[in-house]
Amino acid sequence: MNTVLVFKTSVSGNADVKQLKPLLNGLTQSNDSWNFDLEDCDNILRVETRAVQSEKITRLLQRQGFHCEELF
Repeated sequence: MNTVLVFKTSVSGNADVKQLKPLLNGLTQSNDSWNFDLEDCDNILRVETRAVQSEKITRLLQRQGFHCEELF
């Protein structure tokens, strides 16, 4: 069963998403999915996953210079 993780981010445009795409694809498995809602005021990242922990996603974005916090 997939878990849905939702994050508030500072990702602000398609260039940022393009930069993160190979990293997020490498972190997630083939049956997982992720997307950004850049029209939302919080630039939401939504990840549907079976195995990835939210801390790994947060650290990944922070290492790339983005703010990222999980929303509960």
